[in-house]
Amino acid sequence: MKKQKIALIGYGVIGKRVADAVALQDDMELTGVADVISDWRISTAVEKGYSIFAANSDAHQNMTSAGIPVKGTMDELLAQVDLAVDCTPKKIAAQNVETYKKLGLKFIMQGGEKHETTGHSFSAESNYASALNRESTRVVSCNTTSMVRTLTALKKAGLLQSARGTLLRRATDPWESHLGGIMNTLVPEQDIPSHQGPDAKSVDPELDVVTMAVKVPETLSHLHYWNVRLTRKATKEEVLEAFRSSTRITFINYSDGLVSNNTVKEKYLDMGRPWGDMYEVALWQDMLKVQDDELFYAYLVDNQAIVIPETIDAIRALTGIEESAENSIVKTNESLGITNEHL
Repeated sequence: MKKQKIALIGYGVIGKRVADAVALQDDMELTGVADVISDWRISTAVEKGYSIFAANSDAHQNMTSAGIPVKGTMDELLAQVDLAVDCTPKKIAAQNVETYKKLGLKFIMQGGEKHETTGHSFSAESNYASALNRESTRVVSCNTTSMVRTLTALKKAGLLQSARGTLLRRATDPWESHLGGIMNTLVPEQDIPSHQGPDAKSVDPELDVVTMAVKVPETLSHLHYWNVRLTRKATKEEVLEAFRSSTRITFINYSDGLVSNNTVKEKYLDMGRPWGDMYEVALWQDMLKVQDDELFYAYLVDNQAIVIPETIDAIRALTGIEESAENSIVKTNESLGITNEHL
């Protein structure tokens, strides 16, 4: 089977990680990267050998003036590929959808877009099969991805009845912390449920899940606390075994000194992961408690990295180059060095 040709639209926090992940796969190739920037960020893509395309005429002029070797326009890039992964900001992404549809081009959006944009929301371990050969899908947000992973593991084990979660959300991405964010305050989301609960239901309508969220003054990751009503009385080991069924949930332990998001980040940096990225949900094993039919647990979410493996799997599903979710997940995990036993 020929490699699928992929266009990456938007070389930002998520886009640059998707580009590197696509480049690692043996069944797809990164045909080019399109953006409007002409600073150090796109220069990094040039240094990696990626073909650069200008998203519009102004960008083409600015890139050329900055010495960026531009291969052509975004339209020229899209004419060469099988699928586009759109990692642009919200308003830009919505405009690009019309372009993809006119071209009859398959496309993937990220979690900042609404479910209605594609009519399908994706999480590899939950609904890979329903994305096979579709024209488009939306990889749900970092927080929603973590929720669907953990709750799906409990559901598949026959343990999940209902789930209630509180999310402590990072204020902004680390590289933008000089531009904004919050300091010396906490900002609760006004609505209960917060948007992540309904978003999880866009992947699996059967989930009984309610979320509340608070924005906190840090940038490294999100922290979730969950209270789950189980279908029956269970043991801690039964619950841990359910979580072990997901290759994208990893256990960490307070007793190992992994007591905070910065210590976990340091661990992943020491492991040699690019940018110290954590693709897995890092769940505290020794904090987890089961009382009769109630489960309590907490975990960390790397908002810059968790959706990267999902995006690679979504490419395989939409293009139909791999019909098995399990096979795709294994291929993606191996390429990115994901294992739920490394910690």
